[in-house]
Amino acid sequence: MKNALIWTGSVIGVGAVLALIFGVLDNPEPKREISVVGECLTTAPKDRTAITLRVTTLDKSAATSMRMATEKITAITEFLKTQNVQMQTTEFNSYERSEWNRELEKSVVLGTETTIAIEVSADNIETIEKILTQFAGQEDVYSENLRMYTSAEAMKPILENCLATAVENAHERAVALASGAGDSVGQMLRASYSVGGSSSIQPRASNFLSASTKMAVADAEAFSAAGSIVAKDTEVSVSVSATFEIK
Repeated sequence: MKNALIWTGSVIGVGAVLALIFGVLDNPEPKREISVVGECLTTAPKDRTAITLRVTTLDKSAATSMRMATEKITAITEFLKTQNVQMQTTEFNSYERSEWNRELEKSVVLGTETTIAIEVSADNIETIEKILTQFAGQEDVYSENLRMYTSAEAMKPILENCLATAVENAHERAVALASGAGDSVGQMLRASYSVGGSSSIQPRASNFLSASTKMAVADAEAFSAAGSIVAKDTEVSVSVSATFEIK
C-alpha cells in the first residue's frame, strides 16, 4: 500500500513538472515591441476641371415642367457628347413648389419645379470654359461648383509612393529610439495608416467668364490677374502607425 502511494505520488509529481514545462512552452515570453508614427507630406498636380450644369424649370403642370427640363438637358447632353469630357447625372428632382403670400397670409402653390443636374469634367480647362460660354445666359440653365481637382488615376501612384515613404520614416524613427536603449529593430508586426489632403479651389462660375470681374475667392493665389484659374497642387499627407519587434 505504501509503495502504491509512493508510486502514485511520483506520477503526480512528474505530471506536475511536465505540465509546468509545457505551460511555459505554450505561453512564451511576450515579444518586446515599439510603436511609432511615420509621416509623408507631398503634393499632387490638379489634372481635371469640373463644372455642374443645372437645369431648373417651373410650371403649373407637372408634366410640362418635367418635359421642359428633359428637353433642355437633352440638348445640353448632345452638345457635351461632341466634347472630350466625362459627365454624369448628379440630381433629378421634381416637386411642388410653394411660397408664403403675405397678403393672403398663407402658402401659395407656384407649380412643379423640376431640377436636373449634370457634372461635367475635362482634363483641359479650355474645354470647360467653352462649355460655360456655350450655355451662359440661357434660360433655366445654371452653372455652379466650378473646381479643379486631382483625379484618382493621377493620385494613385503619388499616394502609393507617399505611403512607402511614411513606412520608411516610421522604421527610421523606430531604429533611432531602439538604438538609444542599445536594442535593434526587427520585423514590422502591424501597421495602419490614414490619408489627408486639401485641394479645394472653387471660384464662382459666373466670374470665370468675366476677366474684368474681380475674383471673389478665399485663396487669391488660386487665380491670375487676368481671372484664369491657377491650379495650386493638391496637398497630400499620409500618416502610418507602425509597431516593430525589438530584438
